[in-house]
Amino acid sequence: MTRDAVNNICKTLPGADWSEPFGPGHDVWKVGGKIFAAMGAVTEGVSVKTPDIETAAMLIEAGVGIKAPYFHRSWVLLPLDVGQDELTHRIHRSYALIRASLTKKTQAALAPFDPDT
Repeated sequence: MTRDAVNNICKTLPGADWSEPFGPGHDVWKVGGKIFAAMGAVTEGVSVKTPDIETAAMLIEAGVGIKAPYFHRSWVLLPLDVGQDELTHRIHRSYALIRASLTKKTQAALAPFDPDT
């Protein structure tokens, strides 16, 4: 996949906002002001949130991703060649996790989302 393909996945998610808070070439996607996906200017991949440190470790051990630089240990960096289905799944899961952490009021203002679609 390409950066554009990842950005296209992210922009379809309800309430997703794109920005470059770390400078040009750093694509950051947020929902409710919280990051759910990020791509740096140098490393080819997308950093996403996992439910916990154990899940991130499992993905790293399985060779699906690596520790995401500059993020908590529950985040992984997925290379763009990991495959469309895996990238889409992990981006959707990350979005769902971050969305669930938002206030009830903020969540209610967003269109419905099913991470399995």
